Amino acid sequence: MKILIVDAHPPSAQYLCQGLCQDGFNVDVVHDGLQGRNLALSRAYSLLVLDLDLPGQSGRAVLQTLLQAGDTPTIVVTANDSLEDQVFCLQNGADDYLVKPVRLPVFLARARLRMRGAAGQEGLRLTLADLVLDLSKKRAERAGRRLDLTRQEFAVLWLLLQRQGDVVTRAELVQQVWSLPVDALNNVVDVAVCRLRSKLDDPYAVKLLHTVRGMGYLLALRDGDPAK
Repeated sequence: MKILIVDAHPPSAQYLCQGLCQDGFNVDVVHDGLQGRNLALSRAYSLLVLDLDLPGQSGRAVLQTLLQAGDTPTIVVTANDSLEDQVFCLQNGADDYLVKPVRLPVFLARARLRMRGAAGQEGLRLTLADLVLDLSKKRAERAGRRLDLTRQEFAVLWLLLQRQGDVVTRAELVQQVWSLPVDALNNVVDVAVCRLRSKLDDPYAVKLLHTVRGMGYLLALRDGDPAK
């Protein structure tokens, strides 16, 4: 499930992004209201996290535009604690309103609730062959057996499964799972993928996690491999 954060304050955006990524979500972050609006209109997001005080276009204007365009669940996270702002946002498409500073566990619980309400439990469940990931239960199974994954391994697997059939680069994994800049690339990805592969593939004849040399990693059931 993909989430868009539109927040003019980078430390605040990074705080929320890191929590969501560690929870297994795929997150885009922008700091400009106009850019955020354009992304929200052109891509399918499961949740929008929106600040109000934004350059380019105000959060209020973004909210009104999106209200006319679709029904993406939206949580306003802002320093504005006025009753007027809260009423305006809730009347113009926001599903929730949180005042900064927010506690991460509360924010994550609200985010899951809004996405679950919009998509239902099935939207939190992804499958490939005999692999099943259930985000709502934080559970991964293969051939009916539970995989004992760390939070980071679960997040890597969730991202790969969302993009099954496509190559996910090491840079994308670093940004999405560890919330680090691209220039922070090191062996953290290789170690995590190696450990994930030992749990996901090593005990089974059919391999799902593939390395694409010089590019990244791919989760797929390749031709000739029977689905269990």
